Amino acid sequence: MKKTFFSALVMAAFGLGASAQLSLVSPVPQRIIVPAATIQLVCPPDAGQYNLFEVPTEWQVVAPKNASEFVLKALAEAKPVNVEGCGFKVTIGTANDATVKKVKKLIPPQAEGYYLDVTREGITIAGRDQRGLYYGIQTLLQIMGEDRLEVCTVTDWPDVAFRGSIEGFYGRPWSHEHRLRQLDFYGKNKMNVYIYGPKDDPYHRKNWREAYPAEEAAKIQELNERAKLRGVNFYWAIHPGLDIQWNDADRQNLVNKLEKMYDLGIRSFAVFFDDIWGEGAKGENQAALLNYVDDVFVKKHGDIAPLLLCPTEYNRAWSRNDSPYLAALGDGLHKGIEVMWTGNSVVHTINKEGQQWINDRIKRQAYIWWNFPVNDFVRDHILLGPTYGNDLDIADMLSGFVSNPMQYAESSKIALYSIADYTWNMKDYDWQTSWEKAIKNLLPSEASALRTFAIFNEDLGPNGHGFRRDEGREMAKICELAGQGDAHAVNELNAYSALLQSAAHELITSTENPWLIDELRPWLMQANFLAVYGQTVCAMKSAIDYGWDERRFLDLYETAKDTRRIMFQNENDPAQLHEYQTGTKLGTLRYLPALNKLFALQVDRYNAKHGTALDTNADYCPYHIDSSVEQLKLLPFKIYGGEVSINPSNEVIKWPADSYFTVDCEQVITLRGMDFNFGTPGIASKFRLEVLSPEGEWQEVSLLHYKEQDPVIHTGNELGGMQAKAFRIVNISGEEVQCYFRHFKFNK
Repeated sequence: MKKTFFSALVMAAFGLGASAQLSLVSPVPQRIIVPAATIQLVCPPDAGQYNLFEVPTEWQVVAPKNASEFVLKALAEAKPVNVEGCGFKVTIGTANDATVKKVKKLIPPQAEGYYLDVTREGITIAGRDQRGLYYGIQTLLQIMGEDRLEVCTVTDWPDVAFRGSIEGFYGRPWSHEHRLRQLDFYGKNKMNVYIYGPKDDPYHRKNWREAYPAEEAAKIQELNERAKLRGVNFYWAIHPGLDIQWNDADRQNLVNKLEKMYDLGIRSFAVFFDDIWGEGAKGENQAALLNYVDDVFVKKHGDIAPLLLCPTEYNRAWSRNDSPYLAALGDGLHKGIEVMWTGNSVVHTINKEGQQWINDRIKRQAYIWWNFPVNDFVRDHILLGPTYGNDLDIADMLSGFVSNPMQYAESSKIALYSIADYTWNMKDYDWQTSWEKAIKNLLPSEASALRTFAIFNEDLGPNGHGFRRDEGREMAKICELAGQGDAHAVNELNAYSALLQSAAHELITSTENPWLIDELRPWLMQANFLAVYGQTVCAMKSAIDYGWDERRFLDLYETAKDTRRIMFQNENDPAQLHEYQTGTKLGTLRYLPALNKLFALQVDRYNAKHGTALDTNADYCPYHIDSSVEQLKLLPFKIYGGEVSINPSNEVIKWPADSYFTVDCEQVITLRGMDFNFGTPGIASKFRLEVLSPEGEWQEVSLLHYKEQDPVIHTGNELGGMQAKAFRIVNISGEEVQCYFRHFKFNK
């Protein structure tokens, strides 16, 4: 990986342990200079300590009169007390302030850049602007993280102008307290954007024309004030595309709503048209509307950030090379309006070729909405792994880069920490190091346990977007060989199982970060069962290898099968789940498949030796999907008592003519009811439902809507009491049907 000369100096210093304090800084600075004593390859063992000294208990802050409140409050968070006349001075200011006149030429020219000089005599922090000064203070606070300072000079600036997150997932929105904690986190990690756009906020989307009730409005005001205190632009997003009418009345409704938000103190706005079709999806109309808002609202006030647009065609897979929609945006939108983009598909890493493709079409640099670590399409997985895969040479091709995180706000900080690192300094971004630091930052005292747990929670599992992560890479060879029965590898796999169990126990009893542990709890419970299964399967091999008695093997076999059933039940335990949860899976890429292979191998050995026919399949799920609709074929199930539901898909689903969606049942079931929501009133006539009888005959079941404007599709009374081996839904319209997959459930 390419490194600058200054980064090389720092790396050399880190290698000697001399830059222990600078290693705490995140994002990784652009340039660091440390005195030569710390980087001599031949020196006394304690030479590096020359640059380290204890944080003073007092200092005098020398600041200009125009220093912003958020800058002064940030410095006030430091341990030393501000004492007038103290010999150790901290001098701060921006480029035009007299306080830092002597170092003005050393301040980087980039917006939000800063210069930081730490000596034994005092500290100077000079920002290109107020936010740059704030970031310089954050770097100082990080250097002081272990109650020591390090002699150094840092010259730093961001690669990407706008960096942060977008609360744009489907599911339970973050709580108000979680949002406040997020804004604090962004400030400390030099992220300057938070876009408020939760799909389940009715005043953002469904009831976009209506004003917020007083209590909700007050919360948004508080969030905006906290954002300002942390140097973050609070973007409020509106999503009018579901039912907007392209007329003067709705045009004014939109402006009126934005004016109400302006009165609450909001100064940054976004307009979303994602995940819709029909009238609201016309590019010419969207461009005209945004231009109108720009003219009569943004320019009227003069203190509003450039508008953000999330388009309907927001990824390359949904567009054509000659897309008239993108051309309408590129040719029609005012130059100052930013256009968001998720990459080559809905969920995809960002690369240079793809970025050039979209920039050419929208005639501006795209603003990346990166769908990671969002898990609203794989809700049975929680994503705690490293952040990698994006090109490192695209900083000058982006106008902004924001992450769409999980509904689990605290757990998302592992990825967000690294996204802050990546967008600040791409050329020096090291995803492995950043991930290790992120884990320690989130849970310092139990970092080792969290890291162990995280390596089992990286991959997304099979999903409609085909986006996967390399889970458990350090176990790769062990899992491969253990699945083949290699004795040494099985012992190693057993050790990993014990390690997972220990980590889960340590974390679930931790009190250091209750916000995090509360989110992880369902997966921690499942991790314990998974570890028991792992140790049991490894013991099955020992039972055969060492000639243990037959009863011992059979006991282990039953324990393994029972544990898998318990894991399935635990995934569907109402006490573990909530309305957006579809299960708790982990270790699904390497660890669990290796255990299942090892289980089958040992059962085969036993069957061959004893002439038995024990079942070699340890996996357990009684339902399976077969579909010619690519977006639906990998959706997971959720079972709640007698109700079985399928994880919703949040994007527009394209059903080709004659396409089908089949649910196969492991055993014959008796159906009591079924309903599903494809998001469109009157759409039932475009589909046919058929049930496969135990005798192998397909029987049609009528479909209907109870109300004219109700998108939920219900079945006729004949379904109740039907026995089924499978059932399927077929598009009988003779053409492609575009709709949603809001929910799907059946009762047995």
